[in-house]
Amino acid sequence: MKKFFHNAISVLMAFVVLFTTLSFTVDMHYCGDTLVDFSLFQKADDCGMEKATEALNCETPSMVEKSCCSDQQIVREANQDLKTSFDTISFGQQIFVASFFYTFINRFEGFDENTVPFKDYHPPFLEQDVLVLNQVFLI
Repeated sequence: MKKFFHNAISVLMAFVVLFTTLSFTVDMHYCGDTLVDFSLFQKADDCGMEKATEALNCETPSMVEKSCCSDQQIVREANQDLKTSFDTISFGQQIFVASFFYTFINRFEGFDENTVPFKDYHPPFLEQDVLVLNQVFLI
């Protein structure tokens, strides 16, 4: 139960960090008081009433009608506090990061020659075969 609770809290905290650093724009088109279209990724489609009022205005330019349609846009900016650049890091921290990466990359370099440390040592002489004596066999 404790492990499940720990995993659930971890996933919840990951989503909190994700959604606080996420920015998005919601575009909505209203015709009167009625929501006609709602869009997250592109401009909301209109209902076609704006085109009809424009044609009416072209035929009778003396009468100007106010359109019943309106567009509303909600913008949610991301929290930029979690994003740090390399310029804001102090000189000591830059030296630490550079030395860490240098030692991390160079620890995988191999030796110049292949050395066998037990080449000069021979195994001990067996007086009895212990596996046969105890009748222990790998099958």
